[in-house]
Amino acid sequence: MRLSTRKLLDKSFTGFGFFAIIIMALALLVIISPIFARGSKAFFFKATSEFRRAQLEMFDCGRRDKIDAETEKVTAARAPIFKMMEEFEVELKEMSSSDRRILKKDYKEFKELLHELVGPFPGEPKAVLPRKQYGQRRWNLALVKADHLINVVQWIPQEGNEMLVEAKTPRKDYFKGTKLEPAFDYIENNLENIMNPKFTFYWRFLTQDSKDAHMFGGIWPELLGTIYLVILTMIFAVPFGVVAAIYLTEYAKDTKPIALLRSCISTLAGVPSIVFGLFGLAFLMNVVKLPKSVLAGSLTLAILVLPTIIRASEEAIRSVPRAYKEASLGLGATKWHTIFKVVLPASLPGILTGIVISMGRAAGETAPIIFTAAVSVGAALKPWEAIYKPTPALSWNIYNLATEHEEMEAVLHVQYGMVTTLIVLVLLLNLAAIISRAKISKKLKG
Repeated sequence: MRLSTRKLLDKSFTGFGFFAIIIMALALLVIISPIFARGSKAFFFKATSEFRRAQLEMFDCGRRDKIDAETEKVTAARAPIFKMMEEFEVELKEMSSSDRRILKKDYKEFKELLHELVGPFPGEPKAVLPRKQYGQRRWNLALVKADHLINVVQWIPQEGNEMLVEAKTPRKDYFKGTKLEPAFDYIENNLENIMNPKFTFYWRFLTQDSKDAHMFGGIWPELLGTIYLVILTMIFAVPFGVVAAIYLTEYAKDTKPIALLRSCISTLAGVPSIVFGLFGLAFLMNVVKLPKSVLAGSLTLAILVLPTIIRASEEAIRSVPRAYKEASLGLGATKWHTIFKVVLPASLPGILTGIVISMGRAAGETAPIIFTAAVSVGAALKPWEAIYKPTPALSWNIYNLATEHEEMEAVLHVQYGMVTTLIVLVLLLNLAAIISRAKISKKLKG
């Protein structure tokens, strides 16, 4: 091949390489940016007075004197609504039975929507569920609820078309000429005084326990549970994975049993994660009799990531120059001493890469821990409780909230907040690996 042709091909491949990296970076940006944008709303948002009151009463966060003064202010702003309601109820009793029957149904719907917006009415007994004890805690949700209160949404079919069109009818038209009619304009014009929204940085989202199925509080049990699972998984998987890689690289001969073993390791890397979950349920829990716990989940995840650690460690050990081993053996060191003092330190950057990839996978897996470790709701575990208790985990609770929660819109920010936290956790693990690898490589080069 001519030198000019070779140079042209080299430049072409380099250009294609850079182009592929740019495309991948842009694709990653397109995928992650909306998640981060929505996930940030779990931390940065406009909180209403109901949010601050809930934080004080449920988590003892905030200054009581300030929140009490704020509560008095919003109570005064809401007082005219309740007064109009009282007057309307008196008026309702004096109406004819036919009018009363029609308005009673509309008034009941109005009360339910108002209750969801501002919380319990004056003199109302305390509800059992925390979500019934407070109104809308977030301004964006309060705006949606206020719109439903002020307007009746109907879906009307188009002429000559099967498509339905959304149409809004002012709810006050249903109460025209009654004492309740002015309430709708009052709510629309004074909504900020009624809810008192303020910009909030909610850093406690990461440190508070969740209450009432994630309607209140943060994701601390899920975050801590994920950390427990990852740490225990690495404790089990890394020693076995590295030792297996040392054996396969330095001691094993090219025999049929070893070839079969390598084939099994490669096959194991391609097995669907749900199979590992079923194995954990069938063997670890039904045969070994381990309880559903972080321990059982970590053992299952350790088996899942073991092929990745073995393969990465094998490649890292093979990449160590043969001259290193020969020099060590030539100076009288034993093979075992050479492996531990020369080969392993030199291959550590590559082994770390495999470990971090495995940590990221362990943190994000859902199927293996469904049956062995994860629960939808639970308190943060103490370290010693991980041996015999299950835990909430980010990956499982993201799926659970997205598919099974009865009020998905109310916890949408929690879902995206969990996803963002999980992505950041994995990125931090990768960043730690890159920094550690760079430091070790620099130290080895002297």
